Amino acid sequence: MSDNLLSVNLCGMHLSNPTILASGVFGITRDLLSRASRNGAGALTMKTITKEPRSGHRAPIIVSFESGMMNAVGYANPGIEEVCREYADLSDVKCPVIGSALGETPEEFAYVISRMGKLPVSAIELPLSCPHTPGFGLMSGHTDPKQAAKITAAAKKATKKPIIIKLSPSIPNVGEVASAVEKAGADAINCGNSVGPGMIIDIETGKSVLGFGMGGVHGPAIRPLAVRCVYDIYEAVKIPIIGCGGITTGRDAIEMIMAGATAVGVGTATYYRGERALALIADELQEWMKKRNYKSLEEMRGIAHGKK
Repeated sequence: MSDNLLSVNLCGMHLSNPTILASGVFGITRDLLSRASRNGAGALTMKTITKEPRSGHRAPIIVSFESGMMNAVGYANPGIEEVCREYADLSDVKCPVIGSALGETPEEFAYVISRMGKLPVSAIELPLSCPHTPGFGLMSGHTDPKQAAKITAAAKKATKKPIIIKLSPSIPNVGEVASAVEKAGADAINCGNSVGPGMIIDIETGKSVLGFGMGGVHGPAIRPLAVRCVYDIYEAVKIPIIGCGGITTGRDAIEMIMAGATAVGVGTATYYRGERALALIADELQEWMKKRNYKSLEEMRGIAHGKK
């Protein structure tokens, strides 16, 4: 599979390859994280955690369509205290683990981060990007540059671990927001999350398929949007970027890296290609690089900007 050709240093984390399992896919329990780490990921992201337990949106919470999927999970999770017990020992996970912390206010973000920072995670991601949960992300004003900067600054005071800010491709001024959080101390940007919200209607019942009515669109359908956002962010900041959105093949990962990504987030691909999706993507990426005599990912990173 991967070798030094694909290795990445991201915020002090050594990744054997640039694939990162996206939040909420297999990171729901410690055992699932351990299992995912044996399937070729460069790093893993835990499920997003809030201060108090959340039941999330009512089912159905996920649906597939012709060129992607939609979800409206609503950040269902057991809360930070239970997670601190569940993830206290991650010694059986064989690659870096990124925590994912969420709050409604900068103070609440800081509280969750301060607790999560005591876990054996290598970095903490802050999703400011959800398009379908009231009080969070796009439905709370978290992606306003000033508000995003306040949350970032609070996070940096709450832990010494690297902070990754997760933004949505739905943000029109994504480069401006990325620049604001960089100035506030962010160590990396993840772009992005699902886009939308969107809706699918069951024409037999005349009702929305998802229990919440609307949800975030993800999968191959949004890849061009995500690539463009990574391109814009690369022009706006100096910190590393995790490109995420519709990456299913090695070719998709190459496109994202050429737009400027240091690493790539993978989620929906596990639905299409199974648990070893990240290993398959890494293998395809490596094969392509060898055929074209690339010696490192750095040689192709940002090449679409015409500066190399």
